[in-house]
Amino acid sequence: MNRLTKKLTNLKEENKKALVAYLVAGDPDIETTVELIKLLVDSGADIIEIGVPFTDPIAEGPIIQKAHDRALANDVSLKTIYDIVNKFRDLDNETPLVLMGYLNTFLSHKKLIEENQNNAIDSILVVDIPGELNLADYGITNETINTISLISPTTKKDRIQSIAKNSSGFIYYVTLRGVTGSSNLDVKEINTNIDEIKKHASVPVLAGFGIKSEEDAKLLADCSDGVIIGSSIVQMIEDDSQTKEFDRIGTYITQIKQAIS
Repeated sequence: MNRLTKKLTNLKEENKKALVAYLVAGDPDIETTVELIKLLVDSGADIIEIGVPFTDPIAEGPIIQKAHDRALANDVSLKTIYDIVNKFRDLDNETPLVLMGYLNTFLSHKKLIEENQNNAIDSILVVDIPGELNLADYGITNETINTISLISPTTKKDRIQSIAKNSSGFIYYVTLRGVTGSSNLDVKEINTNIDEIKKHASVPVLAGFGIKSEEDAKLLADCSDGVIIGSSIVQMIEDDSQTKEFDRIGTYITQIKQAIS
């Protein structure tokens, strides 16, 4: 059982909701990324999702797209990210770490993933592959790494069943028809769709995209097993990147965690 499965199992047994915090590796720089991951965990995040910079992050809104651009300007690669992760692992060997990125990057660094030095990474979410497939279908094999699948409001019911059965770690339910950072959550539709997914899923269902406030987080935590926060964190990182005074990010995460507890 890897860290992600263990964490989600423990949270379920304790009747608690998971809080996943997202940031882009190398934004604003490599050393600060390690510090930010630690800040997120210390403030209440249960799981960290690390965005792998990519030249054309099609699922991302403008806030996260700009973060990808900044990270790429810092020459951040998957190898760099493993260096970041190993530095964090020297401080924390318990918190689950998920890589979120695009297939070309993982194919180009197949050996890194298959070796997964020190079992540093627990799961990978590949944005641009069908949910019925996983890394092994593309020739990348590592039994210690989960493959997380996405399900959206437009996913047909016949596909929901096959995707739910294929996913490991957790299912990422996309709450919106749009990109990260969008607005206008339809809680009734979200509730209905997550109920349908849970009929077929053996893993937790977490909700992400468009969650900005404590109220958003609480509403979605009520119908899911946890929430994923991304754009709001990335925007605050950009806003405070010059001073590197990120206290308000810690406060924000603490408030979100309290709201879903």
